[in-house]
Amino acid sequence: MSTLTKRSTVYLDPVLHKALRLQSIETSRSVSDLINDAIRDELAEDASDLALFDERADEPTMEFETFVKRLKRDGAI
Repeated sequence: MSTLTKRSTVYLDPVLHKALRLQSIETSRSVSDLINDAIRDELAEDASDLALFDERADEPTMEFETFVKRLKRDGAI
């Protein structure tokens, strides 16, 4: 463990904890490593989503009510 790591208490659903322990055994990786990787993946996905929002910031918007009416008019619903 690196001296730069931080300890934290996390309360897990018992089923998720069991799944993590089993995956840890199967992959020869620590539960901490698995959790850190999952958090990194989730944050990377968030960063990607935010980048897409930025790319589409100048696109025109449509109100939900207008959109639903258009779907009905076009026979989609």
